[in-house]
Formats: sequence, C-alpha cells, structure tokens
Amino acid sequence: MAGVPEAVRTALAAIVGEVQLGTEPSVCEVLSVDGRVPDCVIYPGSAEQVAKTLKCAADNGLAVVAFGSATKLGIGNPPRKYDIALCTRNLTDVRYYEPSDLTAGVGAGMKFRDLQNLFKPDKLWLPLDPAGGGESTIGGIVAANVSGPLRHFYGTPRDMVVGMHVATTEGKLIKTGGRVVKNVAGYDLGKLLIGSYGTLGVITEVNLKLFPLPAERKTFILSTGTLGVARDLRRSILASPVEPLRMVLLDGKTAGVIGQGVQSERMSNEPQIWLEAGGSKSVVDRIWRELNALGQAVGAQVHTHDNEDTAGAWQAISDFASWTGKTYPGSVVLRGTMPIANSEKFLSLVQQEAQNEKVRMASVAQPGVGIVYLGLLNPQNSGQAAGLVSRIRNAAEKSDGALVVISAPAEVKAQVDAWGTAGTGFELMRKLKAAWDPKGILSPGRFVGAV
Repeated sequence: MAGVPEAVRTALAAIVGEVQLGTEPSVCEVLSVDGRVPDCVIYPGSAEQVAKTLKCAADNGLAVVAFGSATKLGIGNPPRKYDIALCTRNLTDVRYYEPSDLTAGVGAGMKFRDLQNLFKPDKLWLPLDPAGGGESTIGGIVAANVSGPLRHFYGTPRDMVVGMHVATTEGKLIKTGGRVVKNVAGYDLGKLLIGSYGTLGVITEVNLKLFPLPAERKTFILSTGTLGVARDLRRSILASPVEPLRMVLLDGKTAGVIGQGVQSERMSNEPQIWLEAGGSKSVVDRIWRELNALGQAVGAQVHTHDNEDTAGAWQAISDFASWTGKTYPGSVVLRGTMPIANSEKFLSLVQQEAQNEKVRMASVAQPGVGIVYLGLLNPQNSGQAAGLVSRIRNAAEKSDGALVVISAPAEVKAQVDAWGTAGTGFELMRKLKAAWDPKGILSPGRFVGAV
C-alpha cells in the first residue's frame, strides 16, 4: 500500500465510513487500468463526500480515477499514476422529476437502465444508446459524452444536459447551468466537463432534458451489395424527407453475426444499412414507402422488423466495443470521426489495409454523422496491431478526420497514443486542466496530450 499511506486511508475512511473503503487486492485488481492497480477503492455516499475525498487526495498528491460502473474505464491512455479509484455508484438520488417540464435531476451514479425505467411510465425517455448499455451510469455517460446511433436524430449527451453539480480537487461543489431547458444566466461551465473523461472534476448530479417516447418504432434493413451502393443510398436518404432515429452501415460479416435471428441467411454476407424510424403509425408507414422507393432506385430491397425483434441487435451495435471484446478477446476497437462524405471511402481504405495485413476486421459506421467504429479482430501481435492503428489513423487524418483507440490490450496502448496528435485547441485544454486540477491528480496522463 505504498501509494496511499495508512494515515490517509484512515482519513478517507473517516469521510465515507470504513465499509465504503475497499483495500483488498481482489477489489482493487478488478479496477486495474492497463496494468495499473489502485491502492484502494472509495465509494462516497454524497456529493460532499466526493468533494472531501478529492481534497484529501490532492492535499496528499494522490492520483484519482473516477468511475461509475466501469464500462468506459479502459478508454484513454494508461494513467501515469493511479492511487485511488473513486466510484459514484452510491449517488443515485432522484433530486427532482418534472414530467410536464420534460426535465429531471439525478445522481451521477444512477444506472442508465434505472433512469429509463423511471421515465417510461410517463412515456418519456432519454434518447441515448451509449456504450455500456443499461449498466452505464449517467455520470459516466456525460463525462465521456458517449452516444450511439440515436445521435443521428437526437444528438449527444451535450445536447441533453441542462445543468450539473461537480466536485473539484479543492473540495468545492460547483453548480452549473440550471433545472430548466432555457437557461441564459451566462456561459455554462458544465459544458467543459462533458466529454472531459473525469480529468477536470467529478460529476455528482446531472439535470437532464427529456423527450417523448415514439409511439411506434420499426427497423428497416437494406442490403447494399457494395460500399458504392451504400454511399449512393446514404446520399439519397439524407437528401430525402426520411428522418431516421438512427442509421448504421454494417459490413457483411458483422451484419451476419449481429443480425442472427433477425434476417435470412441470404442477406447476411453483404454490407447493410440498418435504419430505425419512429413516430405515429402513419409516419412509420410513410418512411417505409419512401425507403422502398429509394431502395428500388439502387436495387436494394427493404426488409421490415418490429422493435422487439431487433432490440438485442441494436444493443450490440450501440455497444460495439464491448461486443467485440467479448466475442474476440485481444481485439482492438477504434473510432474514426470525419466529414460525412468521406466515411465510405475511408472504410474502403481501411478494409484494404486490414486485408493486406491478413487481419479480420469488423465495422459499424454511422454514415449520417461521420462516425466509423472498427474492430481489428485477430492481430498476430502488439507490434502488428500498433502499426495498423497508425496507418488507419493516417487514413483518417487524410480524410479530414481523427481516430481514437477505444479499447486495446495494454501492450498495444503502450505503443500508440489513444487520442492521436493533440489539435490546435490543446493549449486551451492544458490551461483548463491547470485551472480545474492544479495538482494534476485526476486521471493523470489519460486524456488528449497526456494531460
């Protein structure tokens, strides 16, 4: 226990209670990050306890990595130091819930599944399909600004958060934004923390904007045959009155595995566009007719499926990194972002790179927003994987985009930066880090530019 002195462990136990401080190796090892194991795990029961924990850690120069359900704990570079794992699972209070105003405020440790179950009786939801699914906590979702294919229509967590409470390393609790959707009191500091991966502060409460549940939802699957046809169909859909809730492009083999039980064998080896529509029955029927016409123009037949039949497949698509890791141990998962018009060409380039290296690859693209997830399923060794990641990142940058390593074995992450080259805004990011976390104890080295 060299990282956390006995006196500090005693102080931490005094903050949260002895039963909420774990020091057993079996507990700590589960929360290792790229081979680094924390010395203890702390489970604060209130925002005040989170703030006191952070101040205690900062006063003693101890590094803290915060998490909720640990579904995104592996994203980022290896931490330079990792003394304390701070878990928000006990922060689950519903601070307020106003269905008529479409707003709610909940503790950061509330699981996404419980959140949706809270809203469902009022025919409301938070329209996200994040990595980690129902096990994710709302604090982790917001801290990573993660979103799945529903981003196509509804946006990201950044678009749904109207306010937050945040604990800082100075032991303070900061309130940002408000409880209402329209809040013009000034610049919202909370937006800085959305997508900062816990490197500036620890989110303890989130105020959310909610949405009505669609009355009906259906999934339409179109086999495109080639990426060229997929590109033409994507252009036609985006230029048409069709407004899908979510749309993805799957490579043939991924579609065959994820879509088992949903589609026929005949469909399962070609690239496919999956599109979900929502609204009244008349709206969904209209979208089906328009998609039929668009499909016929490029020779793609439309297959219709009920929401209940495709829910599991959509979850696997949304949680591609977890699905890939469980199905193919030792795989590497990447996320590329680029202009919408470049996504199919980028996919073609990386498919050729993987083929040249004799590495099997799976892909799930969100062609309406310019996001491409890639799974390198069977690299022969860490050197081959790292070299392939570097070449794929180069292809992304040539497509005016960027590439992030979402998950990879520690040996691979030791050879490539998870985020790539820091952009032109890095100096501002560095200054924000220095202002919010002057002693650099929050996830040190894990974020862009090793901040």
